[in-house]
Amino acid sequence: MKFANILKSATCVAVLAAAALTTVAPDADAADRVRWKMGSTYPGSLTQLGTLGKRVDEKIDEVSGGNIQIKFYEPGALVPALEVFDAVSTGSIDAAFSTPGYWAGKVPALQLFGAVPFGPQAGEYLAWVKFGGGQEIFDRLYAEHGIKSLFCGLIAPEASGWFSKEINTVEDLKGLKMRFFGLGAKVMEKLGVSTQLLSAGDIYPALELGTIDATEFSMPAIDLKLGFHQVAKYYYFPGWHQQSTFFDLMINKEKWDGLDKTQQAQIEAVCNDNLAYGFAEGEAIQFSALKELQEKGVNIKKWSPEMLDAMRGAWEEVAGELSAQDADFKEAYDSLQGFRANYKIWKDIGYLD
Repeated sequence: MKFANILKSATCVAVLAAAALTTVAPDADAADRVRWKMGSTYPGSLTQLGTLGKRVDEKIDEVSGGNIQIKFYEPGALVPALEVFDAVSTGSIDAAFSTPGYWAGKVPALQLFGAVPFGPQAGEYLAWVKFGGGQEIFDRLYAEHGIKSLFCGLIAPEASGWFSKEINTVEDLKGLKMRFFGLGAKVMEKLGVSTQLLSAGDIYPALELGTIDATEFSMPAIDLKLGFHQVAKYYYFPGWHQQSTFFDLMINKEKWDGLDKTQQAQIEAVCNDNLAYGFAEGEAIQFSALKELQEKGVNIKKWSPEMLDAMRGAWEEVAGELSAQDADFKEAYDSLQGFRANYKIWKDIGYLD
């Protein structure tokens, strides 16, 4: 009887222990799960710019087996489109999908990590970031504002702009009101254009109402979807101001630091995959869009060498002025220019003209 009682007691203890494990373990797992809200500067339906953000949402869920969910929210659903930087910095939202080029008024040097006038194409740009010193500067600039940001999208060249009239000389640009992004806007201002930054959904009505005379936004496949061809018929190339463009996933740094190494690696892996996916997709969808735009009566034009020389000269002035005004901008720009000088040794011998 004594042995039976001992056995019975031991069995009860084992059963209770097993029950405790089954009730505690799910709660412990739940505590480790990430459930974040991600703002966006682009509508989720917008080709590449928005769809790449939504893809981050989907792929992180898949890669982590549901352990990490970063839910995409449309612009304005959490905060206005161009206020996501401050919202992530303060922790009022967990993350945001955007481009560093939007934050000129906060950190001028971050513009160099969005797109650079007369700057590198995708391969060279990515090489500088990953292996040429760009990443370290990028990380520091964001960390100073309480943000960890990951490069999370890369697209091919953009168009140079939509105009309601043909532009043949610099004189034709003077006095125009134009929506323009990033560092290219400062170049256009040097050439006599009055620029302003509008989010995607505000551009078409501004063109239609005459609030602006011209606009640049993105690539043919994206511009087609936004309908600019209905209100402007002259479409200029090449996109000297954005030969390639980076997008990033901004994350509140305190939230990022609270993740374990596996979770961080999973998010990084999705963003690295998004870089390749976005670039390949962008290269694949432009020619059909250009054909359709031509069928709709759009005049597709190329800038003359003289116009490109004028724009390049204006950019060199802008780069010099911004470097003199801001030490971080100078550091990043000098780093990029030094890398490009060395890369040219390879580019000139390794690639066909």
